[in-house]
Amino acid sequence: MGLPAGEHQVTLRTPAELADALPYLLGYRPDDSIVLVALHDRDRRGRFGGRARLGIPAHAEDWPTASDQLAQGLVKGSERRGARPGSMVAYLCQEPGSGESGRDVMERLRPLAQLLRTACGRLDVPVIEALCISDGRFWTYTCPGQGCCPAEGTAMGLPGTSVLAAAATYAGLQVRGSLKELTARFHPWESTAALGQEVALDTASVALVPRILGDGSRAEVAEETLTTARRLRDRFAAAFPVSGIRPSDLRDDGLLEDDEAAMLILGLQDRTTRDRAAQWMEGDEAAPALRLWRALARRCVGPYREHAAAPLTLAGWVAWSMGDELEAREALAMALGADPDYLFARLLHQACNEGLDPESVRRCLRAQRTDSDPNGPERPTDSGTPLSAAEPAPPGSHAPPTPSTIPATRSATPMPTQLSSPAAPRRRRSRSTANGGGRPGRRSPGTSNTQDCRPPADTPEAGHRPRRAADRADGRRREQGRGRADTERHGTEEDT
Repeated sequence: MGLPAGEHQVTLRTPAELADALPYLLGYRPDDSIVLVALHDRDRRGRFGGRARLGIPAHAEDWPTASDQLAQGLVKGSERRGARPGSMVAYLCQEPGSGESGRDVMERLRPLAQLLRTACGRLDVPVIEALCISDGRFWTYTCPGQGCCPAEGTAMGLPGTSVLAAAATYAGLQVRGSLKELTARFHPWESTAALGQEVALDTASVALVPRILGDGSRAEVAEETLTTARRLRDRFAAAFPVSGIRPSDLRDDGLLEDDEAAMLILGLQDRTTRDRAAQWMEGDEAAPALRLWRALARRCVGPYREHAAAPLTLAGWVAWSMGDELEAREALAMALGADPDYLFARLLHQACNEGLDPESVRRCLRAQRTDSDPNGPERPTDSGTPLSAAEPAPPGSHAPPTPSTIPATRSATPMPTQLSSPAAPRRRRSRSTANGGGRPGRRSPGTSNTQDCRPPADTPEAGHRPRRAADRADGRRREQGRGRADTERHGTEEDT
């Protein structure tokens, strides 16, 4: 099997080489993951194709569905690209739990490996190798069981010491650590600092929500939000650089005050405001904007975790625009974990996974900026329609597609990375029965794109989160009046 590395091709022949190749195939070290890799037969020599990853479901009864979903998604996505896989390589990656060994993990996941092989077989795409990687060792599920493989597994080589690692380094390929390390920079705070941020969000919601819901003041809040965001973006750009992901994120956290973060988090719940902020997606604006959106996602603490959908979507969009599809997919998947109905995240996620060129979306966003000064203040569209709600261009026109016109097809290769919410599943809250019991302004299946346009001012789509925030803050003040301390409240309401 061949893995391209720059102008050269590295041939992999053994299970050990396949196990070593996985981080280079994905760009990171997967953990708690099912990974399928397509192989295409070319001159009787398999060549790696698309990849699909899915988190290992915690309950075994969900394994058949997950196996079918992953296999069908990868095969159908490859077919849409004009190259049906000839075979597959499957990986199961999970670290041992308490009291487990790597071999215990391998045996526990053996039924899942068989389900994957069966699911692929039903599609006439055989799994020629299935590996379990755990605790620095690997096992093969395709071993005939005649003593050719050690029961304790085979030790993985030291990272960066294989021929493949050398070829990848020469070609400029980079492995960016583990998936947990990559997504940790988007997770909400769980330290004692989260309490102060939650109080700031409660306070800001009381001041901002009535203004966001008001006809005359909504535009003022949008301008205040964007002015604050620009000031913070420039502050981040001027900050002294530090090396390392964790030190960089800690520096950014220190550049942002609780009240500033609260104001931006709530203000970005307005779709039009969010779309105008999405225009900072290239040039000198992009990198500091991405850092700001990451920092805001980390500030969506406690019961405000659903609000992270907006900054996570912005982070995913800017990362995709900058060419980092890996971070884009993870950020957008986490946005959908925070709010599965978030339309902008869903469309961008599908477009990124379909391999579409983000330039078409960039052109649309550039068109919304002022013509006289491309680096100056943004202006809303004449129609007031948010980017994600714009109607598609008339048939035969050549207008650049907006996110609403991105093909909403099933994900192609690689599959959308499916993640849980940034922490534990969020608590369900009762919702108004207006508009059929759904969220105002959300499009139900089968409805036209025009229903995504901004709803009437008395029921703004962007107001559903701020209104819940205000109700939540009022309830907390009543609880405090009954003698409940802030720390007790935080401990019971914070997701763990």
